[in-house]
Amino acid sequence: MTGGDVVPLGSQAVTKIHEIFDWAKRSRKGLLLFIDEADAFLCERNSTRMSEAQRSALNALLFRTGDQSRDIVIVLATNRPGDLDAAVTDRIDEVIEFPLPREEERFSLLKLYLDRYISHQDNSNSGSWWSSIFKKRQQKITSVDVSEDVIREAARRTEGFSGREIAKLMASVRAAVYGRSDCILDSQLFMEIVNYKIAEHHQRIKLAAAERGHVSHNNQAKGVLYISVESTQSNLNR
Repeated sequence: MTGGDVVPLGSQAVTKIHEIFDWAKRSRKGLLLFIDEADAFLCERNSTRMSEAQRSALNALLFRTGDQSRDIVIVLATNRPGDLDAAVTDRIDEVIEFPLPREEERFSLLKLYLDRYISHQDNSNSGSWWSSIFKKRQQKITSVDVSEDVIREAARRTEGFSGREIAKLMASVRAAVYGRSDCILDSQLFMEIVNYKIAEHHQRIKLAAAERGHVSHNNQAKGVLYISVESTQSNLNR
């Protein structure tokens, strides 16, 4: 589930949370509950953006995780660990940080998405209703002089980019190529899009800083996975 799944439930959220834990107790195998975007659901209880229904749902989960259990393991994923309620973080047994990709990792990601979006374009939807409207397949992209040195320079300059941002960067490169009549990707166009996305990245950081009052560049877009192992040691050994 995601943290955003709780909001639409309104007053029913408390009932649904109790049903999950009751089901886990009846299951012979137990339950691993993964909550993505956990901060949307488990943020500070005094937060002004939290409704009364959300606060009640949070209290219900805290009530059901107060003691160790042999029935359930909870995994929380968030990009904003500082927003989690203190009582939630107090229940966490293990914290695993997934930092932003380093230069060599960014280089590998750029090559991966260049191959996926440019070198081997996906025409799997050629028989779909969408393609039937246009009656033709996408024109094949030709890549010229986008060497490994060019990609490595892009990797060096995209410091602070997350994996998602790199994927979106390459999607923008593909869109820009389709905007050309010759459908050719060269190093000049490639670096133009890279520079544009770098400027966009820094602008996004400034906007986030203005909204929150303070933000660290090093913390931007980092993923943190909290693992709350609600289980006894003997059960873990078994």
